[in-house]
Amino acid sequence: MSEQKTPERETKKQVPLRLSATLYAELARWAEDDFRSINGQIEYLLTECVKHRKRGGKDD
Repeated sequence: MSEQKTPERETKKQVPLRLSATLYAELARWAEDDFRSINGQIEYLLTECVKHRKRGGKDD
């Protein structure tokens, strides 16, 4: 069986992240509202921020 390489942009990197208990709780509530895991919510929010920055910070 040959090993398939995943494109670099789809490779997930592990990043240790320290959050205050208050911020974690807020993210947990938000993630639950959006039917995401906390990790998924953080990834979604970071992705949206990067998209926003690439657009030059223009409002939608």
